[in-house]
Amino acid sequence: MSNLIEKTNQTIDVIRGKTEKTFEVGIILGTGLGGLVSEMDIDCEINYSELPHFVLSTVESHKGKLIFGTLNGKNVVVMQGRFHFYEGYSMQEITYPVRVMKKLGVEILLVSNVCGGLNPLYRRGDLMIMHDHINLLGDNPLIGKNENEFGTRFPDMSEPYNYDLIDLAEDIAIENKIKLHKGTYVSVPGPNLETKAEYRFLRTIGADVVGMSTVPENIVANHMGMKVFGISIITDECFPDSLKPIVLADILEAAKAAEPKMTIVMKELVGKL
Repeated sequence: MSNLIEKTNQTIDVIRGKTEKTFEVGIILGTGLGGLVSEMDIDCEINYSELPHFVLSTVESHKGKLIFGTLNGKNVVVMQGRFHFYEGYSMQEITYPVRVMKKLGVEILLVSNVCGGLNPLYRRGDLMIMHDHINLLGDNPLIGKNENEFGTRFPDMSEPYNYDLIDLAEDIAIENKIKLHKGTYVSVPGPNLETKAEYRFLRTIGADVVGMSTVPENIVANHMGMKVFGISIITDECFPDSLKPIVLADILEAAKAAEPKMTIVMKELVGKL
């Protein structure tokens, strides 16, 4: 038995001491985006500190809990707080919870994040569906020995974000009169924000928004055959010619203001699965 398989089995053993349910949907909530939990009927919560081989969230607003329950009639497991490369964790540590979700039965992964807008048509508080991504993190969670139990050595990434889920989300947005963009997310290491020259570069290579997460989890989910949906809240405008300083409080304020729109999309999407 490989080390990774053994570790995930140990984590599952602890979870099974709390719940025996199979979970259809996994959800990862990003910075300032924990409010979706209030829409759930919660069965149980487990702090990351209680789960073997989970690392801890160190970022403000990431509570660090795995939450189990139902949302709009579906069994869901929710990460209220994620891990980031800039926290000093390895790609394997960042994506470990997605491996655990797969063992709990999850086949569909919904991921949220906050990001900076590069596309000049985007504005602070807008939502963007992730249609594609660019990995500039300088690492990949699949480097190393491949675990055939989880997936193939060379997973295809021609559709990293599931087109059927995107279509459903767009229909939900229309029904609820919510403005949605659809674009490409680029993930960078952080934790500093980018310079004007870097924003110009990122826009030139095809990115519509920039963030510091999501891509590692997406790669691992695709490795295991999961269908992934990603949605971003644009919390700041990263236009080089009019760039202004921004602090975390500004980002959290923008995320809080836009979160109700994202919650509607995510909740309704779960109900239509």
